[in-house]
Amino acid sequence: MTLAVDISHRLGNFPLDARFETANGLVALLGRSGSGKTSIINTIAGLINPDHGRVTVDDVVLIDTARRIFIPPHRRRIGYVFQEGRLFPHLTVHQNLLYGRWFAPREAGTDFDSVVELLGIGALLDRRPGRLSGGEKQRVAIGRALLAKPRLLLMDEPLASLDEARKAEILPYIERLRDQARVPIVYVSHSIAEVARLASTVVLVSDGKVAAVGPTAQIMHRLDLFPLTGRAEAGALVEATVERHDEQFGLTELRSHAGLWKLPRLDVPIGVHLRLRVRARDVMIAKSAPSDLSALNVLPGRVSDIGSPHGAIVEVRLDCAGDVLIARLTRYSIERLGLAPGTPVYALIKSVALDRRSLSGPIRGISGADAAADEV
Repeated sequence: MTLAVDISHRLGNFPLDARFETANGLVALLGRSGSGKTSIINTIAGLINPDHGRVTVDDVVLIDTARRIFIPPHRRRIGYVFQEGRLFPHLTVHQNLLYGRWFAPREAGTDFDSVVELLGIGALLDRRPGRLSGGEKQRVAIGRALLAKPRLLLMDEPLASLDEARKAEILPYIERLRDQARVPIVYVSHSIAEVARLASTVVLVSDGKVAAVGPTAQIMHRLDLFPLTGRAEAGALVEATVERHDEQFGLTELRSHAGLWKLPRLDVPIGVHLRLRVRARDVMIAKSAPSDLSALNVLPGRVSDIGSPHGAIVEVRLDCAGDVLIARLTRYSIERLGLAPGTPVYALIKSVALDRRSLSGPIRGISGADAAADEV
């Protein structure tokens, strides 16, 4: 699936001028509140008819103002999951799901049972929405959208109204949806943590414009984009494989290009591929190999770039045998250590900084038993 958006529109005093093209996978529209993310997906959905522009999904033209083409929302075969589930309160979960199936093309199979299993909502079918948690409501809303057999699924900050416990509950299901449902997803969020865990591609939106488009790791590793992505949650992504479990000390060892990582014990099989998010604030730098240190992750590398100062703080990008790490240091530390591009260093990361919230399953497709194993 190729989604191409080229639109300009004025919403009151807010100018929207967005252009990007993305392929399959989960595409995240990332940006601060009010940046124009929801307006973009509302245009894709047909809820906004832009002043000028064109939107296509593969060879299907949804909007082309020059040719006066505007396919109405109900004919676009696009599923939409809002911040709140928006379920019908007088219907059971089963009936809400069947409402979604009513919109599916006649030739499409219903796949009701597989959708219920995918989202883990079999035990909820006889309940009404008033008896569901926030996370359960969102899973049902996703199921209703999937049963309409959409060619594209739009998700507008589906976790925004949930507390941390409910977010942790639903994130593995969104990962499973990404990897097994084979429905392209456009996911709106202002959360770096969510995007780092879920997205294969990021479209960075700022003040109604697209500031950058690219693979998630590439966008997260760009020091010049930190003012837009958010310095507080800045960090890097590392692809790693589970190598062994240390039962004596309750640790799991992962292997990446940078070397061996030790984390608190994970309940996942040997050989599973994981995406590890390493926050810049959790990375220390040493000029020489340290000893007698509590931090278990000591990875050699070189300074590849030093960002512009933000007050006393500077972000430093490291190349660790092909893996990128970001460290947040003071200007004083950089000067004291004499850091410059090319300087050999050691990155130090405490194991306890790499908890389950820092991990996700692979962005490439997984199947069967591996899918359940990757819910960490």
